[in-house]
Amino acid sequence: MKLNNIITKTFGAAAIAMTGLGAVSCGDMLDLKPQGVLFADQIGEEQAIDLMTAAYATLMNHYFGNNESFAGPINNWVIDLRSDDALKGGGEVGMEGYMHQLEIGNVQSNNDVINFKWLNNYFSISRCNNAIQTIESAGNIDAEVKASYIAEMKTLRAYYYFDMLRLFKKFPYIDETMDANTTPAGNYTRQEVAEAIKNDLRNAYNLLPETQVLPGRFNKYVAAGILARVDLFTATSEFTDNTQAVWAEVEQYCDYVINSGQYGLFDHFQDISLPEMNNGMESVMAVQFSSANEGAMYNFNNCLNCTKSEGNVYGNGDDFYLGSQDLANAFRTNADGLPYLNGYDGNEVIGRLDGKEEAFPIYTGNTDPRFDLTFGRIGMYWRSNLASPSQTYVYNQEWCRAYSLYGQFSGKKPYPAPYNPDVEVGIVPWGASTLNYMIIRYSDILLMKAEALVEQNKDFTAAIGLVNQVRQRANNSIDPTYVPLDLNPSIVDYKVSEYPLTGWNQENARQAVRYERRLEFAMEGLRWFDLVRWGVAEEVVNTYYAYEANFQEYYKGASLSSNDYYFPIPLAQVDNSNGLYSN
Repeated sequence: MKLNNIITKTFGAAAIAMTGLGAVSCGDMLDLKPQGVLFADQIGEEQAIDLMTAAYATLMNHYFGNNESFAGPINNWVIDLRSDDALKGGGEVGMEGYMHQLEIGNVQSNNDVINFKWLNNYFSISRCNNAIQTIESAGNIDAEVKASYIAEMKTLRAYYYFDMLRLFKKFPYIDETMDANTTPAGNYTRQEVAEAIKNDLRNAYNLLPETQVLPGRFNKYVAAGILARVDLFTATSEFTDNTQAVWAEVEQYCDYVINSGQYGLFDHFQDISLPEMNNGMESVMAVQFSSANEGAMYNFNNCLNCTKSEGNVYGNGDDFYLGSQDLANAFRTNADGLPYLNGYDGNEVIGRLDGKEEAFPIYTGNTDPRFDLTFGRIGMYWRSNLASPSQTYVYNQEWCRAYSLYGQFSGKKPYPAPYNPDVEVGIVPWGASTLNYMIIRYSDILLMKAEALVEQNKDFTAAIGLVNQVRQRANNSIDPTYVPLDLNPSIVDYKVSEYPLTGWNQENARQAVRYERRLEFAMEGLRWFDLVRWGVAEEVVNTYYAYEANFQEYYKGASLSSNDYYFPIPLAQVDNSNGLYSN
């Protein structure tokens, strides 16, 4: 039984109640005044589960309409447009133009993405606070069970506040004991908010069970994985005077997950795109999605980005969130099957737009197979079954909604094969399926631990060994018999190898770990946050603008300043805060 099966009755009614909110203030959204009153002795486990289910349902990020789901908290692809990995895509530059503003570094306080992010996160926080407040007062729940339920909700709330922390410079931190209508933005420092998030997660790790009855509910290893990711982001001088202690905690909590025996890498990289692998061993934290027969809780956040697909095999997709040429180039490997950590010294590229052949001849060297498992590339298979002509697809210009503007490289990861029985064709959203969205994969746990070891300047052999586990899985994915098939070894020289375990120092080990993160999590909404926490976003993105302008003229003149890393409070929220918020 999926979590979705118990979501519908609670989330549906709440979603209807939110209809027509428009520009509402944080105080409105976090108002905990009950519409009906349950006395403490009326609240048992059934009522608690309903409240928790309503809170978990906020991970679906589909409350007010369609466009706000683009800016949901589960996959920050709209934020990834700020990095060197992705183009907005869609039909034209002006389509969802507020996303294009992020793409070129021009962010204003009236940008819709900023307001959507604020609304999504605080609506979600309100559900968590309501559940915590009500369950704490419950009179018919065993104390140990009650503590575990509250820990689940505080873990979920911590995830949403972490999203706020890495997006906004200033915002109100409001827990279940506080009045949202009187709490100003910046009531706690960013350091204090980070510590509050971490304390909730540390406590939750000690209170949550190792496993849960229903998939999608948080266990202790979800709390550990989120804490490791929070520590990763806050291991800087902005948040602490002792970064080494923070890195040590990253290592500690990653080890909890690794040593649990519950998780591992899928055998094949493309397994992350198979609904039949939902809640498998690589899935540490995942949002559960379902079919029309189970309540139709689709992943709007990703599905509306689906490739246009020749013949409408997924429906007439919107083709947002395309890979950049710069990211495509990153998948090149040298004669030894290793990345060009110090930069590629040739003038070839791994793909091109029409009219660029002379200046940028097509790349013919070695390629990491994760490239063709992450993107559509003209002339390459897309989720094909060669034993069945009707199930064999070759990506071409007709799969691209605006090829002359954005080119190729439609994202693949959120989409199973069109003929997969869990894909529902001909409905909105395009490419809808029961595929879960994994917020934290086991490969992230491995690479977070590797980074922690490197930043502590210890055991480079162990750190590179963890990177090699990820690379070995990529190598195992070079399998022309795998169905659905995306690779074509008769056309492309796929080669990805493990690093040698000796000869490392902190700087080159750091390069290897960071580069691997870009390849492994391409188009999963993590790149921008990595660049920010590494302190290189301004340099990397401005270099990217200059290069990518060879392909996308709208990048000419674009620039990013470190002063623009974090969003201002949305103008709509300032205007509706009765003076509580100001930038």
